[in-house]
Amino acid sequence: MSLSHHLFLVSSFSTAFTTYCFNLGPRGIDPAACPTLHVPGVDSVALRDADVGVHYATPGTSHRLVVPPPISSRGLSSPDLSEVDWPAPSLAWEAFYPNGSINPAAAIPGGFGFYVAGPAAFSEKLAAGATHAVLSYRMMLQEGWEWVKGGKLPGIYGGEGDSSYACTGGRQEARSKCFNVRPMWRPKGQGELYTYLPLTDRNQQQLSAVPPYSTGNAQYGFSVGRNAFNFDVGRWITLAFRVKLNDVGSENGELELWVDGESVISVSGLTLRDSDKSRIKGAHFQTFFGGHEVDWASPKDQRAWFADLSGAIIE
Repeated sequence: MSLSHHLFLVSSFSTAFTTYCFNLGPRGIDPAACPTLHVPGVDSVALRDADVGVHYATPGTSHRLVVPPPISSRGLSSPDLSEVDWPAPSLAWEAFYPNGSINPAAAIPGGFGFYVAGPAAFSEKLAAGATHAVLSYRMMLQEGWEWVKGGKLPGIYGGEGDSSYACTGGRQEARSKCFNVRPMWRPKGQGELYTYLPLTDRNQQQLSAVPPYSTGNAQYGFSVGRNAFNFDVGRWITLAFRVKLNDVGSENGELELWVDGESVISVSGLTLRDSDKSRIKGAHFQTFFGGHEVDWASPKDQRAWFADLSGAIIE
């Protein structure tokens, strides 16, 4: 399966973009150097803030565009990796998690946080009322990564107007006006989805049923499908998120996560909105250690890299 499939995972779409070709070289987009991107109709854009609609960045953090390190010897030995079909990005956003850092707003800021609307054609379709979309990216955790208790990674978000922002962090008010879905690592690299969805009985029922383990927190979000997959270190991993909004008044919304092209978590029968004013807004590009207490903190300086940001609107 080619990289293009791992990023998009859909057979048809109305609008799509990727920064994949841009990342193949510092001189910019070069389709001729992008032999594995066999997806007609996908717009190639640069991995630059203005080009992908970065906004509301958390003060005190950075997401520098850097040349990431080479894949580790451990990563190269992965049976899923082929340097022919999977050329490593030559440019990526870097997240830095200093020793003792917990989250971007803590005394020692760690990671980063911002929102991504996508390029103009993509964001305009979302704003016009698209109800079904896929967002994806590739990421690499440094060799020697220490997991501690867990941490957050970029995901997908939406809702009504400005109520769609700040849906996380234990938010309780206006929960029917926003949704936020991010992957999370747990000890030993166990993976899950960490969700903030409208607080309905059916949502709790559907999320709780996701194997192998799911649990809610009355004050914070819902851990969904813990240990359904595992994160690796020292190599590039592809994460793709699919969200389908429910019809207003119906419980037929859907969430799905693919890791390296494999569907690892899928939930249906959900309510993601109670008004047709609610929109899929784009990516919540946030990552940090935590939790919010010191026992979640990074035990040393650590780094991660993010590249090949892509999106597709299905309908």
